[in-house]
Amino acid sequence: MTDVVVVESPAKAKTINKYLGSGYTVLASFGHVRDLPPKDGSVRPEEDFAMDWSSEDRGEKQVREIAQALKAGHAKRLYLATDPDREGEAISWHVREMLESRRALKGVEVHRITFNEITKRAIQHAIEHPRELDVPLIDAYLARRALDYLVGFTLSPVLWRKLPGSRSAGRVQSVALRLITDREAEIEVFRAREYWTVEAGLQTPAGAPFTARLTHLEGRKLEQFDLPDEAAALRAKALVEGGRFSVSSIEKKRVRRNPPPPFTTSTLQQESSRKLGFGAQATMRLAQQLYEGVDIGGETVGLITYMRTDGVQMAREAMMGIRDHVKSAFGENYLPAAPREYASKAKNAQEAHEAIRPTDVTRTPQDVARYLNPDQRRLYELVWKRAVASQMQSAEMDQTAVELDDAGGKARLRATGQVIAFDGYLKLYREDIDDSRQEADDEAKTLPPMAEGEQPRRGEVTASQHFTQPPPRYTEASLVKKMEELGIGRPSTYASILQTLQDRDYVRLESRRFVPEDRGRLVTAFLISFFEQYVDTGFTATMEEKLDDISGGRADWRQVMHEFWDQFRAAVDATKDLKISDVIDALDEDLGPHFFPPGEGGTDPRACPVCQTEHRMGGRLGLRLGRTGAFIGCSNYPECRYTRPLAVPVEGEDASNDGPRTLGTDPETGQEVSVRRGPYGLYVQLGEPGTDEKGKPTKPRRASLPRGMDPETLTPERALALLNMPRIIGLHPETGEEITANLGRFGPYLKMGALSQSLTPGDDVLSIGMNRAVEMLANAKPRGITLGNHPQDGAVVEVKRGRFGPFAQHGNLVASLPRGVQMEDFTLDQAVALLAEKGKPLPAKKGAAGRKAPAKKAAAAPSAEAAPKKASAKTAKPAAKAPAKAAAKPATKKAAAKPAAKPAAKRSG
Repeated sequence: MTDVVVVESPAKAKTINKYLGSGYTVLASFGHVRDLPPKDGSVRPEEDFAMDWSSEDRGEKQVREIAQALKAGHAKRLYLATDPDREGEAISWHVREMLESRRALKGVEVHRITFNEITKRAIQHAIEHPRELDVPLIDAYLARRALDYLVGFTLSPVLWRKLPGSRSAGRVQSVALRLITDREAEIEVFRAREYWTVEAGLQTPAGAPFTARLTHLEGRKLEQFDLPDEAAALRAKALVEGGRFSVSSIEKKRVRRNPPPPFTTSTLQQESSRKLGFGAQATMRLAQQLYEGVDIGGETVGLITYMRTDGVQMAREAMMGIRDHVKSAFGENYLPAAPREYASKAKNAQEAHEAIRPTDVTRTPQDVARYLNPDQRRLYELVWKRAVASQMQSAEMDQTAVELDDAGGKARLRATGQVIAFDGYLKLYREDIDDSRQEADDEAKTLPPMAEGEQPRRGEVTASQHFTQPPPRYTEASLVKKMEELGIGRPSTYASILQTLQDRDYVRLESRRFVPEDRGRLVTAFLISFFEQYVDTGFTATMEEKLDDISGGRADWRQVMHEFWDQFRAAVDATKDLKISDVIDALDEDLGPHFFPPGEGGTDPRACPVCQTEHRMGGRLGLRLGRTGAFIGCSNYPECRYTRPLAVPVEGEDASNDGPRTLGTDPETGQEVSVRRGPYGLYVQLGEPGTDEKGKPTKPRRASLPRGMDPETLTPERALALLNMPRIIGLHPETGEEITANLGRFGPYLKMGALSQSLTPGDDVLSIGMNRAVEMLANAKPRGITLGNHPQDGAVVEVKRGRFGPFAQHGNLVASLPRGVQMEDFTLDQAVALLAEKGKPLPAKKGAAGRKAPAKKAAAAPSAEAAPKKASAKTAKPAAKAPAKAAAKPATKKAAAKPAAKPAAKRSG
């Protein structure tokens, strides 16, 4: 008899299996085994927020394996050992529900166990101290999941209908986007203000130099802008140069600086970004690897505790182990008299878990470095040093301030310095801050010994000009810190939120700082105009507090959901009669100053350059919305067809450059070659639209300019070369296959048979040669491989590389390859078996009139089997038995045409 333990990942399962021995079977759920299907109706507010859950093939397979293990081992106990947080609790609940629906838990005791670290001691302690599933935590998961689903599936369609070109909206994602766009708006309206400072170089009677700054002038303390220009600064400088200064006071004090607490999820992401340059996603991925364990001397060892936490406390045993290490490694002077206890100051903090710390402090970064890759080593060293430093003695600083008065009382100078009297925890760890360089300079700045009444010799006096700086754009670290301070979302979801904003082209990272794209500004302006409450930081933080009340058993999740949904539904209903023109007017008013900054010499930034050139009256630029999104167009349309992309014009740039510019003529056809700007950027065009012999309209040939190609230096020859793509480079010297260079949807690329490879920014699609092409294609992976002919009909069977991974295809039938299987290793027999078991028909392509083309009979057969199978995955609301004929009935046209938003991330906020 063997009991069964279920964890989330296979790496964790392998490690735990070694610790528990032969009496247990440890299996992985691979994360969530089921989720809300991405379609309307999965959450039904009118039915007290009933939910339909569905599981994909992977989830069904994992639960089937767990059920088989329970049966084969005659198990008496099932231990649900998923991660110790809300998502982990939810996964355990889903596993239990699915097993119960299979009637696989008869006579089996179900226990929930958690552990904060993957060590033998922690695992055995968890097995000995099981508990029941935490119902309030599961309720909080259900509320959060329903909330994110309803916001996404209700708000996103409004965006699609009223703001073409937008992607989607999310509850926390939209608030994070607003923080970025609001900061950008602050920067745009910021106007630098000039101010000056005066400093004097001085020497003590003993000859030691130091510097002092002017702080008082003519009996009045100087504020930042009291020397507003060079004239005022030079007058102050002259007073200092004419004065005789003596030391009027010396103030010395010793200050203590306490070490920072050990890492939480949020502070780890912040410090990893600042010190190591890792993004939030990369940090969490590396931390997961360190938590699940690495191979050290043939044994898989978990190196850090669970990395999703907002608690800063540590287990007593861990604290004492760190203190012992500090004493032996640094001496008693570096050990405080008592262990340091920490409490989180973050809003909505849940102190359910320990801080992130090493599982064994004696495994120093130097000892484990050879077992880790460079990124793992750097992150482990950061976690280890921070945890150890948190239990070290405070640093002590001697700060000195010296004031020097002019004998005439017209000016006062002040010099400051700081010396580290005892380094304490700074011997091991310094917390990085944005102005860390200035901090380091201040710590290194010392003042020579002086006495009151001394008269130092004056050296050079300098007047320096300064300008105030705009607020900085958010980095990943500063944005995570801001969200945590405001109580928006949960720390474990920040990484996925920031990545989603980039994936949807709402923001971009530029020099490691977030810059909002115009698409993101439009979405934010729309939401503020029509859904302001739901992108308000205070409202979102209050919602987080209610969700925390649910997890603490202080609130009913359905009641909280009803309160939210009634108001939210009313706000959405209020936009039903909203016209596109109303949206345009609101956005134009809100974003007008951004897209139309004041012109030089008082010129009207909204005046249409084409209308002015052609002396057409009334041409005014404004925001316009098309099928592909927003752009800037002229009010005189259709007489004036001037447009430009949604972007701020560069200062000093002639807006008329956005119109067509003739490069020359094609020697073969005599047609004009021009460069133009369209909604998707710059392109070259041959000729103009016309009609063929039958009177049907014809489109001219066009080609996009690759990124980095300067339109100002573009020659007619290079433009024609782009229009004549693809370009044949030659035959591969070994295989004899033809290599071509071409322009694709995602930029320039090389192609040879089934291989393709995108060009790097330094390669020119028009001039790349054979040697470079062969070098790049050597690392390319094939888009598709022909395995052979199907034994039944002789049609070709292929494996292809798709957007969501490799898949097998036979005619119109496709099936995803199992996780971890490489397409190069897949055989024809495996593909035939996979397609027979899991093959699904490709969606029918639409015909010319927009109607779905009739499906082939061969492809229709599997769908009849697939429909009831999918329906059986729903467990929250079992469907009544229906005749087989009804099960095979295709979906209605209305349901098929309805757009479905992407489901929220698994660990969504």
